[in-house]
Amino acid sequence: MSGAQIELLDMAARWIHVIAAIMWAGNSLLFNWLDRSLIAAKGGQTQSPIGTIWLLHSGGFYYVEKTLLAGQRLPAPLHWFKWQAYTTWISGAALLVIVYYAGGRAVMAGPATVGVLTHSEAVVVGIGAILAGWIIYEAMQRLVAPRMPAFAVIVWVTSLMAISFALTLLLDGRAAFVHTGAMLGTIMAGNVAMTIVPSQRELVASVAEGRGGDPAVSARAKRVSIHNNYFTFPVIALMLSSHFPAIYSNRWSAVLLLLLTAIGVAVRHVLNLRWTYPGWKPALGGIIATGMLALWMTLRVSEGSAARIPEASAPVTFAEVRHVIDRRCGVCHSDRPTDLLFGVAPGGVIFDTPAQIVSRAGRIEARAVTTQTMPPANRTGMTEAERALLGTWIAGGAGIR
Repeated sequence: MSGAQIELLDMAARWIHVIAAIMWAGNSLLFNWLDRSLIAAKGGQTQSPIGTIWLLHSGGFYYVEKTLLAGQRLPAPLHWFKWQAYTTWISGAALLVIVYYAGGRAVMAGPATVGVLTHSEAVVVGIGAILAGWIIYEAMQRLVAPRMPAFAVIVWVTSLMAISFALTLLLDGRAAFVHTGAMLGTIMAGNVAMTIVPSQRELVASVAEGRGGDPAVSARAKRVSIHNNYFTFPVIALMLSSHFPAIYSNRWSAVLLLLLTAIGVAVRHVLNLRWTYPGWKPALGGIIATGMLALWMTLRVSEGSAARIPEASAPVTFAEVRHVIDRRCGVCHSDRPTDLLFGVAPGGVIFDTPAQIVSRAGRIEARAVTTQTMPPANRTGMTEAERALLGTWIAGGAGIR
């Protein structure tokens, strides 16, 4: 299969994935908002309705009622919310196969494990981490949480930290962030498939038999739905981080990963409390500001303690730079690349002319000199001396001479 065909599959799967994820996250956030905004009915939660609300949207008034249908017939048609979650997970799994496992369009093994882990072994690490995280979560929420909820949370959070840290050591930074996000996404989809939907089937069967919905079954589904609600923001942050090498390739990437996760959970928590906590706005602003400061300081400290690439010992000419770019970068970043694994000119970056090279000097410095994420897994064998040469040229003004 050609690079262009793989790229087409990548685009199609990514398109489906993003659309389905928007629908799933949107539905989740909407129903969470509804549950917290309902005007409760008098007489207890077994009474029908549990709560009601009036909404104004798209030029009309909507009346929403939440009920367990005690003593009522099962309405038809009954709309289920599950395929958004399933489609998101299936398309996400397809992306992992296309981009990482089979297509080879992204690197799996990390800098410290290149030559130690084969591609297949790195794939096993990635899949194993996803499954391990899901199994630990399921064990905690089904077997431990009903009796010792605090202990279950401690075990799960500790496991998340350990798995994330291990992934940043064993896999390429980008792969580590994406697989941590995929682990959380798998837990979320598993909650829908293995707890929420089966619980809803029980509710439907109970109502059909004239017994009404069981509040305990309803609470079980709602509990993991709230878990999904808290996972949503971290998953989005981890998936977006794959576009920012300064984050995922950082020597303290594990710290940055956990910070992003913690910030997402904290922001979601404050937003969930805003109905009962009058000071939620300053709290939200404080969390965002503190989180950004923590990320900023982590980047600053890691940059200050990172080993510097020595500058070239002599002035660098553009001809020397052009030679390095042609050998190490031009195989992909060209109108006529010789390596089509990543498609033609990945990211629209082309180094065919001097003007094109000079215009991308800042990006060359960020990717090839500072973060060293280009070439991917050093596919073309760029040396430290060549990186130093590029850094010296850029520090000297990145001119053509």
